[in-house]
Amino acid sequence: MRKPEPLYAALFLFAVFISALSQVMLKKSAMKQYKSPLHEYVNPLVILAYGLLFGTTLLSIIAYRGIPLSLGPVLESSSYLYITFFSVTIFHEKLNNKKIIGLIFILAGICIYSLFG
Repeated sequence: MRKPEPLYAALFLFAVFISALSQVMLKKSAMKQYKSPLHEYVNPLVILAYGLLFGTTLLSIIAYRGIPLSLGPVLESSSYLYITFFSVTIFHEKLNNKKIIGLIFILAGICIYSLFG
């Protein structure tokens, strides 16, 4: 297995973060009432969110130039951390013990694979 280049790994993590942010934007848009079904899908927030998702796809493709293919899904799992952070801070959702333990396992898995995988 080739060694991952830190810059490409950071680029991949940035893409995952932006992807999580765009998912939050889509949820915010879905929580609003619109005057027509067309406005639900064609509004600035939704268009920007899908544009960001497209951009993160391109960033991920570029990042795979410097990281092994097997590392991508491991880094992608960091999205659970980002989504949880956004859920708590933006949507005021509650964290319970099961969620916290699950996040600890995800973080431990990322660290273990990154260091020893």
